[in-house]
Amino acid sequence: MSRWSTVTRADVERAIGEYDRLGAREFFARHGFGPARTYLLAWNGRRYPSKAILGTAYELATGQALGSGDFEGSKNGAAVLRNPGFQIEPR
Repeated sequence: MSRWSTVTRADVERAIGEYDRLGAREFFARHGFGPARTYLLAWNGRRYPSKAILGTAYELATGQALGSGDFEGSKNGAAVLRNPGFQIEPR
């Protein structure tokens, strides 16, 4: 079971930074995610795949990698990302 309370704003920002540094294709390949289907994370004028960012932030926070099938991003993921104050938008 995922421990979402361990994911901090800093973890999410680190995941976003990694996405920006690697680019979408390499980020998805490294972390086992794909493009967003339902929600996007809005941050500093850019849009990011919310589930991929959340899963990577979780890995950064806990050291445990989550795959796309390990959690439901549209319900849990969007709610967790709102807690640190990020804006979530429908795709």
